[in-house]
Amino acid sequence: MIKIGDIELSDFPLLLAPMEDVSDPPFRALCKKYGADVMYTEFISSEGLIRDAVKSVKKLDIFEYERPVGIQIFGSDIDSMRQAASLCEAVNPDIIDINYGCPVKKVACKGAGAGILQDIPKMVEMTKEIVNSTNLPVTVKTRLGWDENTKYIVETAERLQDVGIKAISIHGRTRSQMYKGEADWSLIGDVKNNSRMHIPVFGNGDINTPQKAVEYKNKFGVDGVMIGRAAIGNPWFFNEVKHFINTGELMSSPSIDERIKVVKEHLDFSIKWKGEKLGVLEMRRHYGNYFKGIPNFKPIRTQLVTLDYSEEIFEVLKNVSIQYNKIEV
Repeated sequence: MIKIGDIELSDFPLLLAPMEDVSDPPFRALCKKYGADVMYTEFISSEGLIRDAVKSVKKLDIFEYERPVGIQIFGSDIDSMRQAASLCEAVNPDIIDINYGCPVKKVACKGAGAGILQDIPKMVEMTKEIVNSTNLPVTVKTRLGWDENTKYIVETAERLQDVGIKAISIHGRTRSQMYKGEADWSLIGDVKNNSRMHIPVFGNGDINTPQKAVEYKNKFGVDGVMIGRAAIGNPWFFNEVKHFINTGELMSSPSIDERIKVVKEHLDFSIKWKGEKLGVLEMRRHYGNYFKGIPNFKPIRTQLVTLDYSEEIFEVLKNVSIQYNKIEV
């Protein structure tokens, strides 16, 4: 059994990665339903939280059914991060997670996210301050290093453990790689196999098939995997991985009706959480992924991303079911 602090998980837990504009409550609800073991929120700006910015505060919404759930924060100022952790603790999550991995320019170039990988002593100091400011388990999401010449993750992970984090998730790329090239899991394996490490080490990056999850589990010995892009439009992926681990067999792909059912569920929750206008608008980014691989779907997708009212969208989805059930997909 894997534990994050006192939180007991399965032998090989699957974590939903914190993804900006993706890992919101409607999406998390579906991932939980289809097998994810630990949820993480979208990353939340510490400065936004302490200034009571509406968008940041809204991201603090968590629900009982998704536990264990971690709230992820990012920032470059230690005092702001400490205050943000206290604000997060007030809404009673299970975990506080620190984002040391976001590579995007507007975050990293301000010294937040992966930007702090250029200043490991500050990274350790910030982590220590946050750990000491909360009674909740603190976890970290990070990368191998800033660039090819600064892959200090083995030493860094040990130092973060020593100041009190309860688990670490490592994306197998540097900041300079962004999301390009292939994730290098060898250093993630080195962190896990460091005899001085005793907290869970989770791997992240390029887990896009159940086979790869099992291969990396066996090859690198990680305690679990964090899944991001493979779950977008495919919340079933978590159950597919678990099924393959347990049986060595692949699950069949979801039918057109199963996809439509989940899309409707996603849209319905999105509207309830964000309101009709924003719920419909922000759902548009998901349709292409939900119906990926379905032949001749482009005209329907164009329809879905241009309609402004949920009733119209539900009607299109109803017609999709009728149309595609008449032919073999």
